Amino acid sequence: MSQPPFEYRTVDMTDEEFADEQAVYGGLTQALRRLGEVSLRTIVDHDTVIAATRQVEELTARLEAEMIPGNFGVVVTTSGHVRGYGNAVVGMRNPIAPPLKIVQDRVKGGARSEFFLNALYEGPPGKVHGGVLALVLDQIFGEAAAAGGTPGMTGTLTLRYRRPTALGACSAEAWVASAAGIKTIVKGWLKDADGEVTVEAEGLFILPRWAREQLAASGETPPQYE
Repeated sequence: MSQPPFEYRTVDMTDEEFADEQAVYGGLTQALRRLGEVSLRTIVDHDTVIAATRQVEELTARLEAEMIPGNFGVVVTTSGHVRGYGNAVVGMRNPIAPPLKIVQDRVKGGARSEFFLNALYEGPPGKVHGGVLALVLDQIFGEAAAAGGTPGMTGTLTLRYRRPTALGACSAEAWVASAAGIKTIVKGWLKDADGEVTVEAEGLFILPRWAREQLAASGETPPQYE
């Protein structure tokens, strides 16, 4: 039998411990996100920058005194919470993540999000980098497929950039257009702060072999959409 290329770990954690972790580590990551933007935009004198650099290095040394090996992965708590903290789009402990708060629609098979992309995500002057938009849409499309009961890995993701997307407030929505067997087609768009569609996209998501084998063993079959 095929095995997934990753491992979901389980930890014993109560709801109270989870909430405390969210507050403490979420606060640290939010401070780091702010620091990242400030380090890009600051114009203080060089001596101040040098002194700040030393302080950042000291803080880094304190935090790296005890670390998990390698990547974070996905960890599920015994109380039912999913800790995908390392995800580059939604990871609570990943300072490069915007992060997005994605709302799934499990009735219709879809997902949506409203988010803010600051100066750290710039491509052309004042506009969001096209690769960042692809990253964001890939995550939202994947969650739409999962919400529709047909999760899978990205096979293809085709984007049409209709116009540049200004830095700032954005929104995105995706929905399952069709699903048959192991293949799911997801469609969607991304809008700027004015509500104008700046990117249209379509993705093909494929249920991997190891997941198919697990479904077959359990007697389940993916839902069909037309």
